[in-house]
Amino acid sequence: MRTIKKIFLGVMAITFLFNIKANGQEKSEKDVAETFKPVFITVTKTQRIMDPDNDFGEWLKIEKEYFDKVIMKNDLIIGSGVYFHYFTPDDSEVLLVSIYKNWADIEKATQITGKLIDEAWPNLEEKSNFLKKQNNHYEDEHSDEIYVSLPYTKELESKSDKPLIYYLKRNELGDGGSGFKEYFENVTMKNSYIKGYYTHRHRWGSNSKDAIEMFVFDNFADIEKSFQENERLINEHWSDEKAREAFFKEYDKLFTRHGDFIYRNVPELHK
Repeated sequence: MRTIKKIFLGVMAITFLFNIKANGQEKSEKDVAETFKPVFITVTKTQRIMDPDNDFGEWLKIEKEYFDKVIMKNDLIIGSGVYFHYFTPDDSEVLLVSIYKNWADIEKATQITGKLIDEAWPNLEEKSNFLKKQNNHYEDEHSDEIYVSLPYTKELESKSDKPLIYYLKRNELGDGGSGFKEYFENVTMKNSYIKGYYTHRHRWGSNSKDAIEMFVFDNFADIEKSFQENERLINEHWSDEKAREAFFKEYDKLFTRHGDFIYRNVPELHK
């Protein structure tokens, strides 16, 4: 599937933080930006062919072979994952995610992938048959997005061999607002139910105002528990009601709206 997906690159890479246009923006952001090294994330959204004859075990076997022979051997792909629909508008949805150190490595990695495929399946007929079997599990249409990571991160330490829950919050940037860093440090980072947290900013794709938050949980029930814990942490940090109301009056200006999507990863295909 990945072999037929080519991303057309024509924009210089520039690292962005959330576009916060407010007085009193956190001064420490400059220091953070100077030491933080962003990575670039490509996200291909595709759909599984909903055919009862397409067995999950057979799909995993094919993808694991490709993963071992190609993805794991491509050093320019520093991370990758496959994420299945859990609660999204489309139950056939699949996200194919790859991570790179820099913008140029995206194109270079594609070239290396082609060479690794040729090495793994030197026989032309065998290669053609394998790729056909792989592609038979997906619809032809797909969409591509590229994001750049932001320094607001809580690294996932879990090495679970069972699927984790990934709650994706797709925000649309507003005009102004402040307080993201303060909220991140005093609520998100202190919430023990949130096992991992990642923020990404649009670099290439359909919506230039995309600002992504990705929360990782051990299980689905922990999402609701994390909301309750957020409330406790908010009341603890902003114990004065007037100060709390003033903070969120500005904080709520950061984003105009958001959409919620929940996925499960495939541990066997995690790099």
